[in-house]
Amino acid sequence: MITIEKQAGKTVKGKKGEASMAIDKSIDEVTPAEFDALLLPGGHSPDYLRGNNRFVTFTRDFVNSGKPVFAICHGPQLLISADVIRGRKLTAVKPIIIDVKNAARNFTIRKWWSIKSQLVTSRTPDDLPAFNREALRLLGA
Repeated sequence: MITIEKQAGKTVKGKKGEASMAIDKSIDEVTPAEFDALLLPGGHSPDYLRGNNRFVTFTRDFVNSGKPVFAICHGPQLLISADVIRGRKLTAVKPIIIDVKNAARNFTIRKWWSIKSQLVTSRTPDDLPAFNREALRLLGA
């Protein structure tokens, strides 16, 4: 797993400050071709990242590559900004349901969705068992 952010080498902390992770590479150092799958975490990160066109472009190019994309909770916010969900079935956390409905035109409140062997989405950490199971299936693990 490689973590990407604006600046390589820095450490980011989780929402509650309990978990931390070092950033491996800058968004400027990577291309979608280097990865097998893309995981868009929940929380505040997707809203922050979608304000930066480099992340939006990376996400759009990744989805268009046909490789697996996994988005949980607020993760679909970055997919919305990349304009890659129109017509797709997906789900998300309650606060962004209106945004997803407007962008996708196809929304259902479910624990998780897996469509066309590429996109897996889920609502909350409560859905992680189903989300993880489907993600591992797509990865062939």
